[in-house]
Amino acid sequence: MKKYLMAAAATAALLAGSAAAYAEAVTIQLKWVTQAQFAGYYVAQAQGFYKEAGLDVTIKPGGPDIAPPQVIMGGGADVVVDWMPSALASREKGVPLVNIAQPFKRSGMMLTCRKDTGITKPEDFKGKTLGVWFSGNEYPFLSWMSQLGLKTDGGADGVTVLKQGFNVDPLLQKQADCISTMTYNEYWQVIEAGVKPEDLIVFKYEDQGVATLEDGLYVLEDKLKDPAFVTTMAKFVKASMKGWDWAREHPDDAAKIVLDNDATGAQTEGHQKTMMQEINKLTEGSDGTLDTAAADRTVDTLMKGGSDPVISKKPEGAWSAAVTDEMKKM
Repeated sequence: MKKYLMAAAATAALLAGSAAAYAEAVTIQLKWVTQAQFAGYYVAQAQGFYKEAGLDVTIKPGGPDIAPPQVIMGGGADVVVDWMPSALASREKGVPLVNIAQPFKRSGMMLTCRKDTGITKPEDFKGKTLGVWFSGNEYPFLSWMSQLGLKTDGGADGVTVLKQGFNVDPLLQKQADCISTMTYNEYWQVIEAGVKPEDLIVFKYEDQGVATLEDGLYVLEDKLKDPAFVTTMAKFVKASMKGWDWAREHPDDAAKIVLDNDATGAQTEGHQKTMMQEINKLTEGSDGTLDTAAADRTVDTLMKGGSDPVISKKPEGAWSAAVTDEMKKM
């Protein structure tokens, strides 16, 4: 009996070792630093969803000096998280990115303004200073201003664009009348700094009809010619969406998982819990499948950039259902 148990244990160890050896390696490059914005991936890893799918996933945090399109072109990732405006602009410039899944169904982008500036509607932006993120995040803003007929090179008939760092200081220090914020992050940083919600007015891109798709999953086009890669990505997306579903059901626990993965120690539990609640509103109802009508609206918004559109022509092959179609067979 003892020999049998030893043999069984040895066989189990051998099988476990083989499973680890044959796990498919996947590296994902995030768009920004470790935070609840990417909770689904960290949850999928912590809860063993990737392992169950036969995957060995490496999650690489982003940052202000990391551009996901450059990382994937350089071979540093198999899949990246990016916003569609940035991905489409990169594609037009020669980086063949393709959207394979869309975990975020809604946009969290907005402009947050101080009420004491007198701004009550978008038309009041004229002559004001607006904080804008760059590095690809400026595209929806520029398109919006073009649709409002406001130039972005300063002057009384346009707006002055302040290149905003990834903080809320310009609003707090009154260097800008409005700043770029996400519903799940910077807005709450303003509140945490002591500004009362009633002293602010927000303009959500969703409400203004200029929302573009955010936080999609992108791969290089040539990779999709390999059926094995498509299958691997299908496993990855399915496990990731399982992670996002779990995060919606256990938001506080998901926030703690994110904190466990924050090597910088910069994040706080309270902020991550708040962020997780807001992020869950953006992923709710998504199974990872891209809504092509939303993608078309994103393209239309980006092409309404007047004399300086974000993209000059409608893209072809910029998204593919190959991965999500395969996922649904699993």
